[in-house]
Amino acid sequence: MTVYGAEQLCPSCVNLPSSKETYEWLQAAISRKYPDQPFKITYVDIHNPPEDEEKKDFAQRVIEEDMFYPVVLLENEVVGEGNPKLKTIYNEMEKYGYKPE
Repeated sequence: MTVYGAEQLCPSCVNLPSSKETYEWLQAAISRKYPDQPFKITYVDIHNPPEDEEKKDFAQRVIEEDMFYPVVLLENEVVGEGNPKLKTIYNEMEKYGYKPE
């Protein structure tokens, strides 16, 4: 899972948590929902992406398409944008074999 965001809030996302706060919240929520089930969640700053070409390309897409960030990707599919919903993310994770406890 990858969370794309930026230091400053998305212009349309006033009063929502920052991208980094959303990333930390998702990490904690998923750990509670699926204890002892490994998952990897990565944060990518859209204005300073890593050298990974795929991450750089998607970060550019977030900017060019004026997507609401944070944007949450799971297996290269957008599962949340702006204010991601846990239920949607959980449903997608369960498609990949995660089981709630």
